[in-house]
Amino acid sequence: MRLAIRQALLARGKTGFNPIVGCIIVKNGKIVSSGFHKEFGGPHAEAVALKAAGDRAIGAAMFITLEPCSYYGKTPPCANLIVRSGIKEVFCACLDPNPLNSGKGIAVLKNSGIKISLGILRRQAQALNRDFFRRMKAKTPFVSLKLAQSLDGKIATKTGDSKWISSQGSRAFSHGLRYNHDAVMVGIGTVLKDDPLLNVRIQIGSSSKKPRQPVKIIIDSGLRTPVRSRLLSRHSPGKTIIAASQGASIAREKALSKKGACIIRAGLDRKRVDLCILMEQLMQKGINSILVEGGSEIAASMLESGLVRKLYSFICPIIIGGRSAVGAVGGIGAGKVKDAMRLYNIKVRGLGRDFLVEADVYRNN
Repeated sequence: MRLAIRQALLARGKTGFNPIVGCIIVKNGKIVSSGFHKEFGGPHAEAVALKAAGDRAIGAAMFITLEPCSYYGKTPPCANLIVRSGIKEVFCACLDPNPLNSGKGIAVLKNSGIKISLGILRRQAQALNRDFFRRMKAKTPFVSLKLAQSLDGKIATKTGDSKWISSQGSRAFSHGLRYNHDAVMVGIGTVLKDDPLLNVRIQIGSSSKKPRQPVKIIIDSGLRTPVRSRLLSRHSPGKTIIAASQGASIAREKALSKKGACIIRAGLDRKRVDLCILMEQLMQKGINSILVEGGSEIAASMLESGLVRKLYSFICPIIIGGRSAVGAVGGIGAGKVKDAMRLYNIKVRGLGRDFLVEADVYRNN
């Protein structure tokens, strides 16, 4: 199963809003074939492994990281394919959280006389597709928050300068985070101050292909995004979504739409974007995971809305100081320490001269 998980990881960032899945076929104690779901709309891991195995699949065992599908989508049901192949035993790490399939793929196999072993390395297999599992269960994308801050918790000086607080190694890691999320989100303040590209500009892995670019999402209640923003230029490939309030200018919407931006009116408020409603709308567009990058107010809004599940905080060994320097998280903040947001499953590692704190997020109430 560990080999199947490694197979699944080969597809990271390539399957769109589909889960990444790996498969290994074993016969007489030897690996016969392997496969993974290579791209959205392409053959599933089971189909790839079975095609490579051919007749050797008869009487063999299959190790699969996620329950085989039992319904027709962009490809035929994998459960039926496994039954026809002559596989005698299936080791499945975890059930599919999709209600269209959950438990049904396993039932097809059992009813055909195939022996089933369920739950091997379940947590590791679920971790492969945490955004997919969250979308299916909570109906919202998996949201990660990235912060790059000084030792005293600042993300910019009193003049707004922030380049560069983090080291080159941390910035390279951040590009990897972008690559592994479906979308990158910032607030309008970041766009106006930094005019960012929000794309992946380093090579990911050993592939010679250009890296997949995340969708760019701007929280811009009043549609103040400049039409000449680099996010809307050829220098920043990929789709740009601008989330606006109901009261934002129709003329501005038309101007930005002409530049290729997709405008979403999120919520009923004429002045503010409803982030929870926006998450539902983004999920409907196939966005499973979002990396929130800046600035302090959008970080606070996402945290206060209870939408952030993962934190990546780069702690850099500099002290900026100053009462008016920008803190990592804005907003109102907790009135008492007992009301502060808590972190768990904390991991700390060095990245060049910086430290990365990686943790899960929850509210203590």
